[in-house]
Amino acid sequence: GVGKTTLAREVYNDRAVEDSKFDVKAWVCVSDDFDVLNISRALLESITFASCDLKALNEVQVQIKRAVDGKKLLLVLDDVWNENYCLWEDLKAPFLAAAPNSKIIVTTRHAHVASTMEPIQQYNLQCLSDEDCWSLFMMHAFVGQDITAQQISDLFREKVVGKCGGLPLAL
Repeated sequence: GVGKTTLAREVYNDRAVEDSKFDVKAWVCVSDDFDVLNISRALLESITFASCDLKALNEVQVQIKRAVDGKKLLLVLDDVWNENYCLWEDLKAPFLAAAPNSKIIVTTRHAHVASTMEPIQQYNLQCLSDEDCWSLFMMHAFVGQDITAQQISDLFREKVVGKCGGLPLAL
């Protein structure tokens, strides 16, 4: 992809974020199965570092609420596909107990999913330019070798850049 998960991971692990004094951090990969109970259990496990065997959503959410109550929270929901507003409302309910200035980061490939989340701020990542694709390719393809861009034929360069289509992951 264009690097949504990579960027979110960099933010999540950044020293400045650590210095922001988040009391609780949690990361869950959601993907296309937006099951509120399963996601809530995964979030509780990420928050408490303990497995969760609870079967009822309300029990899980009570535990989440207790764990985040009054605490500054950084939560990442990665690769969300769901656009059902009611399910989103159900999922976020226990996090309303978190302290002000808590943050929820949602990565998605679909703009309509992002709008369902009613973001305060939305960032849309763009594909890399041909020049940036080439620079990234050179950084990774020839690590430890003393090869300059001029030594590689223009034809080879065009093929590499064309194949990646601006997607860093393709490189």
